[in-house]
Amino acid sequence: MANDLRTECCIAGGGPAGLMLGYLLARAGVEVVVLEKHADFLRDFRGDTIHPSTLAVLDDLGLLDAFLALPHQEVRELTADVYGQSVTIADFTHLPAPRPFMVLIPQWDFLDFIAGEARKLPNFSLRMGAKATGVVEEGGAVVGVTVQHIAARDADAEPQDAGGACEIRADLTFAADGRHTTLRESAGLASDDLGAPIDVLWFRLPRDPAHDRSQTGGYIRPGAMLVTLNRDDYWQCAYVIPKGTLPALQALGIPAFRERVCTVAPFLAAATSTLDDWDHIKLLEVQISRMPRWYRDGLLCIGDAAHAMSPVGGVGINLAIQDAVAASNLLADALREKRLCLGDLADVQHRREWPARVTQQAQIAIQNELLGPVLAGTTAPADLPLPLKLLQRLPLLRRLPARLVGMGVRPERVRTVPRAR
Repeated sequence: MANDLRTECCIAGGGPAGLMLGYLLARAGVEVVVLEKHADFLRDFRGDTIHPSTLAVLDDLGLLDAFLALPHQEVRELTADVYGQSVTIADFTHLPAPRPFMVLIPQWDFLDFIAGEARKLPNFSLRMGAKATGVVEEGGAVVGVTVQHIAARDADAEPQDAGGACEIRADLTFAADGRHTTLRESAGLASDDLGAPIDVLWFRLPRDPAHDRSQTGGYIRPGAMLVTLNRDDYWQCAYVIPKGTLPALQALGIPAFRERVCTVAPFLAAATSTLDDWDHIKLLEVQISRMPRWYRDGLLCIGDAAHAMSPVGGVGINLAIQDAVAASNLLADALREKRLCLGDLADVQHRREWPARVTQQAQIAIQNELLGPVLAGTTAPADLPLPLKLLQRLPLLRRLPARLVGMGVRPERVRTVPRAR
């Protein structure tokens, strides 16, 4: 193909894992091309939470103050309204982190920030509107990817590429293209579905910044759970439903759904009038899965491509970034010095598989033991569940969920150093 390229590292997926990995490797002196299939970063299903573990990574890179200069909110405690009682679940203020709080910021702003910093490096290239459609193999090894270009509005996407195709050859290819990765199946790698009993309905409701409450929070009522994220002039809402029940909800009509939302969070009553069509409500099909083997010669999967997470705890973005940091720490020198071997890729899985498994098991337990009974319930219990009662009576216990959510299992720090090409 006329537009074929050669690089040291090709990363499929311009999400948090892909962009952070691309920036880290380029900073360490590796030539990197990142492919993002969309023309911009404006995705409805992007999560908004940047946890203290990721803030620590930004601090390692000298980017934290610039990042925090962007419009954002800081959350020092996780709270919820559980059957009418205000409950504090996690206290981040005691975490061993440069900034012991969680940041709420639209993910497209985070991605634009990382992409902007990465573009300052001469050996980094981001191609928007470029979808990796499959792997290229030679001699039993992955040697690159096939790419389909669409019209893109990005300075790094060459206009003549729009609508065309090419191959990008690379010493190492990363699949960081999410749970619906095209590269994993193309490379013949398996993934095990662990099941999830919930789905999420994702929609916006208008918010008046001058008069409405500002707190991001969760609301639990018999048979329902709603999370509201403050995005200044609107609420980003996540309404949790039992898996596969959307058609039954739709059969009841949009007015009945508006009433459900008002019952869970009465302060949204006026705003729900804007929900006049199911087209305004998107279904996020929750999936928890993991790959038995994340790699083969020439290819490594990270983030949701390797281990799809539930939205419980909002940890997926941050766990994916931890994968990126670990991969950069373990592989940058070998890539730059042309001595990468299969054992190096195995080292990344060995380092990150256990944190992913532990986190997924915690999510499964919460889904099965808490969310399942809540969604199946028709009346409020006489008292709070015992774990929530203990968190209210013994505030010190709130540090444990804060540690698990805010820092995660085996948090990573940047070990590479900047190197010029």
